[in-house]
Amino acid sequence: MSLLTAARATVVIDVDSMDPVVAATHAPAVEKFSDMTSNQAIACFEALRPERSDVLDAAVHAAKAESAEVLDEEHTAVLALDHFTVLLAKSVFPYVTGRVHAQTSPSAAYNTEKTIAHAKRLVAIFEKNGIAKDRVCIKIPATPESLIACQYLEKIGIRTLGTCLFSVSQAIAASQAKCLYIAPYFNELRVHFEPGVWKEYTDTARDHPMSQVIANIVRTYREIGSETLVMPASIVTAAEVGPPLHGRSLRTLMWTSLNRTCP
Repeated sequence: MSLLTAARATVVIDVDSMDPVVAATHAPAVEKFSDMTSNQAIACFEALRPERSDVLDAAVHAAKAESAEVLDEEHTAVLALDHFTVLLAKSVFPYVTGRVHAQTSPSAAYNTEKTIAHAKRLVAIFEKNGIAKDRVCIKIPATPESLIACQYLEKIGIRTLGTCLFSVSQAIAASQAKCLYIAPYFNELRVHFEPGVWKEYTDTARDHPMSQVIANIVRTYREIGSETLVMPASIVTAAEVGPPLHGRSLRTLMWTSLNRTCP
């Protein structure tokens, strides 16, 4: 039994990769992933791969067609990234039973209106590509302004995830906004890109600085009866998967983590 199979026995596993090969390798027919998570860093990494050139060309073509009347290269580039994100998600979609995720721009994290507009645009692109709104979740940085956006989006039927979340206060605010998920970062994002940053602990649950934060979030959610699901992100090793948490217990694993847990 692989570590991935063992983890699936106690928690729900999401794939933090936009590579259909990774998803297919680690998601046999009887053990598909729940959701596919993503962010701009993952999408940009995929854009640099030669085998993604056809997808990138299709995204650029769609963006140019959509912005034909707007002579702004930066605007077209942003649209192209949105289309590229959705097309990659579409390729992973057959390997998940739940939702595919796309993230609003961090540059708009402190602007409620821009965050709402971006979320709506992403959902519209998903729907044009045959993925219904009820199979989509929009990841949004958990700033005060963006959590107001989450509250509005939830009211109109667009499900959200509060990301860039590091504290109990952010988690409470996300719950009040009725976010479907929150994704407290277990490790800094840069541990996946900068060698030597990640630190291994003898007792991860006791010694890792985010372990207690996430435990406090879970305890608080239980006390207030929150329906928001906790999805710890930026997990590096199987030891960080940990025990079940609040409600339907979730973990999101990057392709590097998947390869370590199921070589």
